[in-house]
Amino acid sequence: MYQRTTARTATAIIAALLIALFTASCSTGENTATADASENWLADYDLDGLEGREITEYLDAMPVAERPEDLIASVEPERLVLYDTSGNETTVPLPEDEFYLSFAPFIEQTHDCHFHSLTTCLGELGNEEIEITITDNTDEVLIDETARTYDNGFAGLWLPRDIEATLTVTQGERSATVPISTAEDAPTCLTTLQLT
Repeated sequence: MYQRTTARTATAIIAALLIALFTASCSTGENTATADASENWLADYDLDGLEGREITEYLDAMPVAERPEDLIASVEPERLVLYDTSGNETTVPLPEDEFYLSFAPFIEQTHDCHFHSLTTCLGELGNEEIEITITDNTDEVLIDETARTYDNGFAGLWLPRDIEATLTVTQGERSATVPISTAEDAPTCLTTLQLT
């Protein structure tokens, strides 16, 4: 009796596994449809169809009061990670030959940051004119320009990948200089530029 019950149980388990395997192999179309549907959630934030660089620039420059409170967009060196409070998530590649560095010069207040959050990071000096100079390790000037920080207090630059350089930010008589890197594991968020 015990052997018959064991044999029936084993047969039932094997049958269940075969059904599960068959069902899984037939559900490829459904999984693809679900994946496609999940990508459409970006349309709710006016991001549908945009490339990584376009999304990055759009969200970083967006006025703080207009930013979606339920969306997080984190800039990593090679990709943009987007997710919201409804459980949607996706990644969008960033340009292969460019690195996005977002930095927030400050006088009194700052915060720790490694990967820049386009929707939640806030710097002290929003909408302020600054002078930006970047020189590589051979003292060649890569960037020398006047810019205005975004409403979030950050300024963003697309730089060549895999360089070591020096960033200097000046505002009036105050300035700060820090080393920067655009290596594969480098931070995309720089919050150590204290203007003195």
